[in-house]
Amino acid sequence: MKLNIPTKGNQKLKKVLARIRSSKRLATLLECSNVMAINRLGYSDHGSTHVAIVSNIALKLLRNLIDAGIETSIEKDHSMSKEDAEVVVFLAAVLHDIGHSIHRQDHTRFSIPLAIPLLQDFLTEIYAEHEATIITTEALHAIVAHHRDYKPITVEAGVLCIADALDMKEGRARIPFKAGKVDIHSVSAMAIEDVEIGSGKKPIVIKMSNSSGIFQIDNLLKPKLKDSGLNEHVQISIEIMGTEKKILEKLEL
Repeated sequence: MKLNIPTKGNQKLKKVLARIRSSKRLATLLECSNVMAINRLGYSDHGSTHVAIVSNIALKLLRNLIDAGIETSIEKDHSMSKEDAEVVVFLAAVLHDIGHSIHRQDHTRFSIPLAIPLLQDFLTEIYAEHEATIITTEALHAIVAHHRDYKPITVEAGVLCIADALDMKEGRARIPFKAGKVDIHSVSAMAIEDVEIGSGKKPIVIKMSNSSGIFQIDNLLKPKLKDSGLNEHVQISIEIMGTEKKILEKLEL
């Protein structure tokens, strides 16, 4: 599995990344997730590309929060380190959608039993049993809380929730759009040209070519940002670029 993740000197994250890259089981689960999501249900990618994007976004967001002085939940509640928080967020980002391999409905719950043996494989000998168990439970909380039914109650889970919603730039909607799924979800997603996540206190910038992209912000990102518990610490700026681009020529019902 190809993953380009900046570990920034975090040796435990580097070791976990190496195991994830070589995991055939995880690669197959992500492949099966896309068969279910794209081929059978007409949704956008929920496989290896999605988790790579979400992983990078989530780590950027977490590091920005840490740089801004926000204490992670694993530091506060378990006296572990910010490096361990990075491992939690990365693992949760990689595993959060594997339940799609079973069904999209309740996929967060289906992800949990599939993730548990993988977490054990990824953490054994890198962490002692006590710390590995803590990381496992924190990652599982983030996985189950990333999608509507359960509210995130840790910083790490909130970060994943926001990162998942920010995988919205134009190319992420092309699969369902080209497959003939023309609705407000696919059309508004086609309007998102780019998502820029800078360092430090710079806002996240979402660039749109058509104002229909507001639907993505209002109905997908805004609720997740609110539920994340981090809305006071995350600033988002929206820009509509130049002359609005035409997305549809016509639509027959």
